[in-house]
Amino acid sequence: MSKYRTHKCNELRKSDVDKNVSISGWINKKRDHGNLLFIDLRDNYGITQCIIDKENKNFSELEKIQLETVIKVSGKVVNRSDETKNKDIETGEIEIAISDYEILGTCKELPMPIFSDQEYAEEIRLKYRFLDLRRKKIHDNIILRSKVISFIRSEMINLGFLEFQTPILTSSSPEGARDFLVPSRLNPGKFYALPQAPQQFKQLIMVSGFDKYFQIAPCFRDEDARADRSPGEFYQLDLEMSFVEQEDVFKIVEKLIVNTFKNFSDKKLLYDVFPRIPYSQAMLKYGSDKPDLRNPLIIKDITEIFNREDVSFDIFKKLVKSGSKVRSISTKNTKDRPRSFFDNIDKWAKDQGASGLAYFTFEKDNKISAKGPIGKFFSEEALLEIMKITKSQVGDSIFLACGKQNELEKITALARDKIAKDLDLIDDNTFAFCWIVDYPMFEKDDFTNKIKFSHNPFSMPQGVLKEKDFENPLDILAYQYDIVCNGIELSSGAIRNHKPDLMYKLFSIAGYNKAEVNEKFSGMINALSYGAPPHGGIAPGIDRIVMLLANEKNIREVTMFPMNQNAQDLMMNAPSEIKQEQLKELNLSLKTKN
Repeated sequence: MSKYRTHKCNELRKSDVDKNVSISGWINKKRDHGNLLFIDLRDNYGITQCIIDKENKNFSELEKIQLETVIKVSGKVVNRSDETKNKDIETGEIEIAISDYEILGTCKELPMPIFSDQEYAEEIRLKYRFLDLRRKKIHDNIILRSKVISFIRSEMINLGFLEFQTPILTSSSPEGARDFLVPSRLNPGKFYALPQAPQQFKQLIMVSGFDKYFQIAPCFRDEDARADRSPGEFYQLDLEMSFVEQEDVFKIVEKLIVNTFKNFSDKKLLYDVFPRIPYSQAMLKYGSDKPDLRNPLIIKDITEIFNREDVSFDIFKKLVKSGSKVRSISTKNTKDRPRSFFDNIDKWAKDQGASGLAYFTFEKDNKISAKGPIGKFFSEEALLEIMKITKSQVGDSIFLACGKQNELEKITALARDKIAKDLDLIDDNTFAFCWIVDYPMFEKDDFTNKIKFSHNPFSMPQGVLKEKDFENPLDILAYQYDIVCNGIELSSGAIRNHKPDLMYKLFSIAGYNKAEVNEKFSGMINALSYGAPPHGGIAPGIDRIVMLLANEKNIREVTMFPMNQNAQDLMMNAPSEIKQEQLKELNLSLKTKN
C-alpha cells in the first residue's frame, strides 16, 4: 500500500463507509460553513469531498490553506445526507471525515483559477500551461488524446500493420512548407532538417519489402498558426501499404476512422462509406476542397443566364463578357425572412473583401417574378431557367456572386457556410466525412506563372500517359486524395509514383532537371530503381481527429504543450538565444539584423 493513499479520488463508495482511508491530491475547492469546512480533493481520476469540524485541531490550518496545495488526508468514510449527495461525481454518496492531514506540496498565489473552465488570455494560459492542464475540460481532452492514440495503435496492429520509427534528423526537402534546420557539429556548414513528414522514409520501407507500415509520427513545419494547425510541430497517423490501389487505402482508412469516431463519440456519422467527390466538382458545388457536408446548400454556376437578352442586369452581363463567372446559392423557403437578413449577408460579403452578394426571392402571383433589389432585371423565362438549374421553388431565395473563378470560389465557399449558420442548417451532432479525389497533378503559380506540383510530387498520375499528355500538364489528374470532416481537412494521401522514368518526366514539367532530382531525392530515386512495388498511403492528423472528438474549435485545446501564434513556448521561453560557445562549437556566427 502506498504511503500517500489507500484509494484514488474517484474510488470510494457507500460500501467503504466506516473504513479508515487516506487520499492525496490538490485542493480543488473549499467551502467554509463556520463550524464545518468542506474540502474537495482532486487527483487525475476524480474528486472526493472531505469535511472537518471546528473541534478538530487541524481546522484552523486547513481553513487558511491555499487552493491547489497538494495534501494527504486521512480519516473515516461516512455517508452524505440525502440532501447533500452529488450525482455529478462518482464519489457523490460519501465523504471523508478528516482526522489528520499532511502538506505534500505548497502552492503560491494562483495566476488563474483552476476549478473554472472560464476562458483566459492565451498568454497566461500558455505561460502557466501546467496549471491550465489541471482544469477539468482540458485535462479530459488530453486524457482523450491518449486514449484515441492507444485505440488507433491497437486498430492498426489488428489490421495487420507493423509499427516502425523513421529518422527525426534528415535532409531538407524542396517541396512543401519551410523546414526547421539543425546545424551539424561533425559536418561543419551542413544542416539536418526535421521531417515535415516521413514521406520518403515510408516509401523506402515499402521498397524494403515490408507490406504495411504505420507510426504515430511527429512532424515539423515552419508554418504560421491557425485554429486547426499548430505552429512548429504536430502528430499524424502515418501509414503506407504495398500492392494497393486507391480504393484499398480508402477501405482501410474508413474502417479505422469509423471505429474510432464511434468508439469515442455519441455523435452520428452521416456516412460509414465516405462519398468520393472529384476536386473539380467540390470546387464547383462547395467552392472548396474542404466541404462541410452537413451543410445542405449547394453552389450552382448560372453564368449562361447572363448571356440571355431577357436579362438586363448590366453589371453582371459586362463582367461575364470579360470572362467572369456567376455562381449562386439557393436557400429554401426564405420568403418570410426580413430584408435585414439579406442585407446583412450582402454587407458581410463586402467585409470579406468581395463586391457583395446580390439576391432576390422567387414569387408567384399570375406569373413567376423576383422580389429583391435586382429582381426586376430578370424575365419570367430567365427566372424559370434559374429555378431549374438551382432546383429552386417559389418562396426560395437566391444569392449571386460574380467574378474571376478563384475569387468566386473563395467568397461563395465562405457565403455557403455563413448563410447555413445564419439559417441554423448545420447539425452539430453529426460527423460528415468525405474523400476529395482526382486532384490535378500540376497547377500554375499565381505569381510566377510557372507550372508546379499541386499536391504531392511523388504521386502517381492517372491513366497511361502518352507524350501528347505532357503538352497539357494542367489536364493531368493524379491518384491524390484528401479526407475531410465537417469542413476540416484531416489528411492528404496518394498512390505513389514508383517508376523512376515517369518521375523524371513529371519533375521536368515542374522545372527540375534530372541532375536536380538525383541530388534532391537521391535516396528515393535510387531505391525505386531497384524494384519498387506499387504502393500508397495517407497520414490523418492526430491533433485534428482529437479536436473533432473533443468538440473543440482550436487545436491548442487538445495539445499538451502548444506554442502561441508566434511559435513561442512561453512556459519554457523557447526559442531562446544560445551562448557564443555553442555557436562556435557548431561553426556558426550570427548576423546582426538591422
